[in-house]
Amino acid sequence: ISYSGCAAQVFFFYVFGAADLALLTVMAYDRYIAICKPLHYKTIMKETTCICMAVSMWLSCIPYSALHTGSIFHLSCKSNIIDHLFCEVPQLLKLSCSDSSFNEVVVLIFSFHLVFTCFAFISMSYVQIFTMIFRISVKETQRKAFSTCIPHLIVVSIFVSTGSFACLKPVSKSPSALDLIASLLYSMLPPVINPVIYIMRNNDIKAAIQKL
Repeated sequence: ISYSGCAAQVFFFYVFGAADLALLTVMAYDRYIAICKPLHYKTIMKETTCICMAVSMWLSCIPYSALHTGSIFHLSCKSNIIDHLFCEVPQLLKLSCSDSSFNEVVVLIFSFHLVFTCFAFISMSYVQIFTMIFRISVKETQRKAFSTCIPHLIVVSIFVSTGSFACLKPVSKSPSALDLIASLLYSMLPPVINPVIYIMRNNDIKAAIQKL
């Protein structure tokens, strides 16, 4: 891969990773409004609001990604050969011949801030959601509310847990199977599992699987 291609890969990796987390946060807010304030849902979650949230989400991800990409690619490198599937930041830092400790701290601080903010917002939303659900006396309504929330919670858990494991795991100095498995886990598992989780809530899909 070329130098510019590698930089583009890192940039879009951060853009889509941050956008994924931001979208999961917006979905938690959507579920909070739908369950806790159902009569106000159409007035709060109107089309213009959804468009503003989506645009804000993407626009905030671009400077975040640009900061990380710039902090990595201004370092001088001792080699242009990467022993990995793709241009991953920990693997790129191994190639640096200049002191990269400051860059690593910057990347970790901003990533932790993003994940913590989104995770805290999701957690607060679900505390209020589950408080409201447990007040519902009708069991069927409770079941429907839970079936709306559980798939989203599973997706959030998989995304955050695999990403945290890959980021916090120490990078080995030589090519390691564990590094490869960690990268595959957080880059491929959530996108593969997401459609499976949400498809299983579709009644037509359930009926087709039962026929098979």
